[in-house]
Amino acid sequence: MLGLSVPQFDILSTLTEGEGISQQELADKRYVTKGNVSGLIDRLVEGNLVERQPLPDDRRFYALYLTPEGRELAESGMAIQRAYVERTLGKLNQADLGDLDRIVTNWREFVRADMEALSPKSVKAG
Repeated sequence: MLGLSVPQFDILSTLTEGEGISQQELADKRYVTKGNVSGLIDRLVEGNLVERQPLPDDRRFYALYLTPEGRELAESGMAIQRAYVERTLGKLNQADLGDLDRIVTNWREFVRADMEALSPKSVKAG
C-alpha cells in the first residue's frame, strides 16, 4: 500500500498514536523483536518517513518520530484502510460486529499471554 510493505505501514500507523517512543517500546507494541523493528526503521529513516532523535536522559537510545512526509503517508494509508473496512466490515450488522469484536479481543489476549510465556524474560534459569 502506498509503496510500503505491511510491516512498514504498521510502524507508521503505530507512530501516529504516539511518537517519541523507543524502538524497544515500538517492538513491544507490535509484538515483534527489536531486531525486526530496527531493520524496518532503518528503511523508513532512509525514505525520510521516520527520524531517530537521541533520548535526552540516555543518549544510547533513540526516540522515534514521523517526518511530515511520514505523517502524510500514514494518514493517507489509514484513510484507505478505513474506507476498506467500511466497504467490508461495515456491511455486518451490529450483533455480528459485537461478536467479531469480542472474538478478536479474546484472541488478542490469548496471543499476549502466549507471547509472555515464550518471552526470554519469563524463562527461568535452570
